[in-house]
Amino acid sequence: MTSSITTLPFFISHKTSLSQQPSSQLCKKTTPFLGNDLNLKSGGEFRKSTNIRVTPIQAIVKRRKELPFDNVIQRDKKLKLVMKIRKILLSQPDRVMQLRDLGRRAFSLKFKLTAEAEKLYFEEMKVRNEMEDLLVVKIRKLLMMSLEKRILVEKIAHLKNDLGLPLEFRDTICERYPQYFKVVRTERGPALELTHWDNELAVSFAELEEEDKLAREAEKRDLIIDRPMKFNRVRLPRGLQLTKGEMRRIAQFRDIPYISPYSDFSELRPGSAEKEKHACAVVHEILSLTVEKRTLVDHLTHFREEFRFSQQLRGMLIRHPDMFYVSLKGDRDSVFLRDAYRDSQLVDKNRLLLIKEKLRALVSVPRFFYLCVCCKFEKYSNYSVNSKIILEVVMPSTAFVVNFKLHLQ
Repeated sequence: MTSSITTLPFFISHKTSLSQQPSSQLCKKTTPFLGNDLNLKSGGEFRKSTNIRVTPIQAIVKRRKELPFDNVIQRDKKLKLVMKIRKILLSQPDRVMQLRDLGRRAFSLKFKLTAEAEKLYFEEMKVRNEMEDLLVVKIRKLLMMSLEKRILVEKIAHLKNDLGLPLEFRDTICERYPQYFKVVRTERGPALELTHWDNELAVSFAELEEEDKLAREAEKRDLIIDRPMKFNRVRLPRGLQLTKGEMRRIAQFRDIPYISPYSDFSELRPGSAEKEKHACAVVHEILSLTVEKRTLVDHLTHFREEFRFSQQLRGMLIRHPDMFYVSLKGDRDSVFLRDAYRDSQLVDKNRLLLIKEKLRALVSVPRFFYLCVCCKFEKYSNYSVNSKIILEVVMPSTAFVVNFKLHLQ
């Protein structure tokens, strides 16, 4: 169940052999019933972790603020609120709510999704159904990286939105594929347990990217693809400025042989450089599985036991700025997979993200609607109607339709 050591430019050594390369066809699609049954501990209990006193690796690379990444968090503030309200609306039988249900008492007000927003919602549901096979692969890969090949369902729920899982994934995806994983009872609650190991899935995105890079270089230079690479100076992403000392430490870390996130890491000593090498590979793979190649740092800390992350996980992410960027914008810190972005835009966008961008554009457009105020032959702003006054009100977005009446005394 271990993956062979290979070399990658992000965290690899020139001392490692490239004699074996993963096939470019790997991880392209699922293959049912590959591998052997996993012999896991009976009784549905997690292995108790042993307390080992270690000296943590200190974060010696200074964090630098980068606006392109921070702007990604900033531009989603309004959308985040709209998504929360939409979730509440969709839980209502007729998808209509009163403002008082959100704690507001100013008016007798009801609201619902606009036709445009509702259309995007149905489009999103259609895409999610079509992508279910891909979502199953994501869950399998997450379980395959874990120490016990078993993760509490409530922990997976923290990554639900980031992975693109449906709201009801516990009752749908988790129950539909017993050939891949099953729900087991533990003293800490229900957990999802891997039932089959697939060697074709045990290849990281970093390994596949490196293979593609080597293939492009071989085609460009007309070289043999298995010829050992010649490493030049460390090339940093555009906009990343480091001191010579920081560059040297990053180069030294890259010289450590790559450790696959799917390899057995039970014998790696906590606090060692090799364990951090493995932890970086795991975080890189998890971020690669997410829709937007980013997540909250807090979400990753929930998996300390499953991946044996250190207590200083945030510091570990900061001291590897060539791989990750930690943004302090928003209510909680976020971590980005650096090579997945160009400025503030994702390089590759899947269909779920394209729908989200449509909704973001919808939210940013002002909406004009009319408020009917019932009164008796009164003037308002030099404009009067026999028994009604029509007021034009500007709403912050076109995501919701709001209808209400204000009764004047």
